[in-house]
Amino acid sequence: MQILDFMEANGHEQLAVWTDPGAGLRAFIAIHDTTLGPSLGGTRVWPHPTEEDALFDVLRLSQAMTYKSAAAGLDFGGGKALIMADPRADKTEAMFRSYGRFVESLGGRYVTTEDVGSTPYDLAWSARETRHVVGLPVESGGSGNPSTMTGYGLYEAMRAAAKARWGSDDLAGRTVALQGFGNVASSLAEHLLGAGARLVAADVDPAKVERAAARGAAVAGVDEILAQECDILAPCALGGVLNERSIPALRCEVICGAANNQLLAPEDAERLRERGILYAPDYIVNAGGVINVSFEVGREYDQGAARAKTAQIYDTLERVFAMAEERGVTTAAAADLIAEERLAAARAARA
Repeated sequence: MQILDFMEANGHEQLAVWTDPGAGLRAFIAIHDTTLGPSLGGTRVWPHPTEEDALFDVLRLSQAMTYKSAAAGLDFGGGKALIMADPRADKTEAMFRSYGRFVESLGGRYVTTEDVGSTPYDLAWSARETRHVVGLPVESGGSGNPSTMTGYGLYEAMRAAAKARWGSDDLAGRTVALQGFGNVASSLAEHLLGAGARLVAADVDPAKVERAAARGAAVAGVDEILAQECDILAPCALGGVLNERSIPALRCEVICGAANNQLLAPEDAERLRERGILYAPDYIVNAGGVINVSFEVGREYDQGAARAKTAQIYDTLERVFAMAEERGVTTAAAADLIAEERLAAARAARA
């Protein structure tokens, strides 16, 4: 499908392009929908092999942000940025200052924050050129790395999923298998261990595996973790891990993880339902990060208010499960319906 056809089919409003050879910058900003407010989403730094790959990636991610913010009850739309670069070798102050001018050129239609491959300190350079940046370092008056809040939101989601599956949100004695042990999973682990859960973890990075083991987690191989016998499987690394090949091998009752785009195809939600596995939709579960940074936009950051809003992920997920049951649809479809109904109501109010 051609780029413009894809945008029209999926309701995208805008795709902006910025090149600055002197700063080594090639970047895209996709704005999916601003019905609820200015678009909000992270800046991903990733060396996609082709521009086409990068464009489709940023367009899909911006659409996911629309649904994430809508379902979370935020007054923001969906946007995403992608810088075509190697985050390990190419990042410079000049690059991020130029990128800040790119964000500024959109006049507030897009508010950015960190994402895969970028950090609050990278965006602090951009903030010298634009005020439309959140998630800045704490010493700069921002909320810092959002992983802590994302992990807390994921914990609340697990409690809601446990209640739906077993009738109690008590996680004591439950085994949680963590695929990936980055910052979000590490934050989640603190809450789970405090609740008396047992952890099994896997990661491609040996240092992260060591960190998980030091926390008391059992260790599994990266090729084994998806099929690990457990109560809750938490995909916290790559997307697309739940698919036609992996789903038959799963040995869990609940899936609740922080990774984006966990389902490789829409049909995979139905495959999980047929197996009797309760799936907590990823963009509901991992909304803590965007909720957190939203409390910086146009105001002084309030951590307590951000945490209270993040705790409502529990309630949102209960609505998802109830709607799925009432309407006879998958939990993924129910999550989409909740987001779409809020967007439709906002459009009607503006008509």
